[in-house]
Amino acid sequence: MTEVVRVKCLRHVYPDKTEVRFCGLDFVVRAGERVMILGPNGSGKTTLLAHLTGLLKPVEGEVQVLGVDPVREFASLRRRVGVVFQNVDEQIIGPTVWDDIALAPRNSGLKPGEVRELVENILQAMDIYHLKDKIPHYLSGGEKKKVALAGAMVMRPELLLLDEPFDGLDPRSKREIIHLLDRFNHQFGTTIVMTNHDINLVPLVADRIYVISEGVILMQGSPREVFARLDILRQANLEPPLLVELFAHLSREGIPVNLPLTLEEARQELLPLLKSGLTCARYEEREPKRVACLEG
Repeated sequence: MTEVVRVKCLRHVYPDKTEVRFCGLDFVVRAGERVMILGPNGSGKTTLLAHLTGLLKPVEGEVQVLGVDPVREFASLRRRVGVVFQNVDEQIIGPTVWDDIALAPRNSGLKPGEVRELVENILQAMDIYHLKDKIPHYLSGGEKKKVALAGAMVMRPELLLLDEPFDGLDPRSKREIIHLLDRFNHQFGTTIVMTNHDINLVPLVADRIYVISEGVILMQGSPREVFARLDILRQANLEPPLLVELFAHLSREGIPVNLPLTLEEARQELLPLLKSGLTCARYEEREPKRVACLEG
């Protein structure tokens, strides 16, 4: 697949002399992928995204986004890259929801009719048309996230960058955002790169994971590959998803189970064992001297 992003041994120094590095494995994102960056607080996840947007310039290393340097080609990438920051209150600046979403197409020099069509389409696609005349300041956290996401997606970008998109949301809002991201990815082919601290959501939103810690990319792989390496997660000061930890304990106890990533996979793993256990219990009640019905 076509490479959309490549970061190679990046080093950045902030004005206060704080230094952030990303070495080890190259950070590579291919077209159509949903990539999650996992790491402890202070590991530089937001710094990495800022370099992909062109807002920061590295002291050393290589950053390529859609085949160009995002700092040098910042203007040309604006239509091709959508961004949602962690604090969306700093991003939503329009007097109404409609005006805020219209900012990007207006700034791109599109005609009023074209702007109207793009805004109307994204409002309908995200099911927030009823918010179009609302003042953003008074919206709920979940509604603000949707408005920021609509502003980022209104130009149908090839790449979408999200910094902690689920931060502060209730379970229903998280499900709605997950559904929207899945729709953008499958319907429009949008490549998505995001950071996230809720590790239990990762299997629902990511095809590939990069684990970073102390300036080193420790591992990359599918959620199943990464979550099978509890040693790597703990090296990065990350707790594995609850399902993964539970089934790792069961496996260590000698129970023959595979690693599940979702509740449905866990159900499929456990149900045959539970049914077998119930059958054995009933059998042993009738034939107390005959045991070991679970052996083999």
